[in-house]
Amino acid sequence: MSKRVPVPVLLAAALMVGGAFASQALKPTVHLADTKPKLVLVNLFPSAFGDWHELKEVTPVLPDPTVQAMLDSLYSQTLARTYVNGNGQYVMMTIAYGSDQNSEATAAHRPEFCYVSNGFKVQDVGTHVVQLPSHQLTVRHLVSKRGEYVEPISYWVTLDESAALPGISRKLAQIRYGLKGEIADGMLVRISSPSRDQEAAFALHDQFVRDLQKVMPAGVRPRVFGS
Repeated sequence: MSKRVPVPVLLAAALMVGGAFASQALKPTVHLADTKPKLVLVNLFPSAFGDWHELKEVTPVLPDPTVQAMLDSLYSQTLARTYVNGNGQYVMMTIAYGSDQNSEATAAHRPEFCYVSNGFKVQDVGTHVVQLPSHQLTVRHLVSKRGEYVEPISYWVTLDESAALPGISRKLAQIRYGLKGEIADGMLVRISSPSRDQEAAFALHDQFVRDLQKVMPAGVRPRVFGS
């Protein structure tokens, strides 16, 4: 004679099975990057624009080889360039683009982690608003130090066509995309320059961002600078 399975056990099993199916059904499957023109960073960002041109002799701070190997597995593309203007001022720019921004794994390239892995001490000095012709772009300001070397940093991240710094607002945006079954792409844009005068460095970063935004194709500006 077979034993009857207690009702609570049956209910628990049903909930587990139902939860598994629901989880699978709610799993995002549509990559927004596949619905838009493909981004090729090396072609998208010009080597010369306005008063700026690329300076190949200077390389931005990059992660150590172990961290770099992890980044290569997380991101679709990365780009690192140094630009100089007619006054001899230069900024270093690095970009990490990922077609899948559905997790926090891509946070590995944030300067707070990237610079520390290279032996820098990093101080968060708050957020700042860059006024662009179309909207305001909020960036985070950091100051990195290693010995006597000081390098102020400005950075922001994008999710699809919006810019949102890491934190609760970005996480909520990821959830909203996920509930629609979508996986957003996005990038981290970091601009820095060696200087002991952090205010002057941050003002230079603002000018660089505005100059770069002007020459970017209108169709891709939101994917780089938000909207």
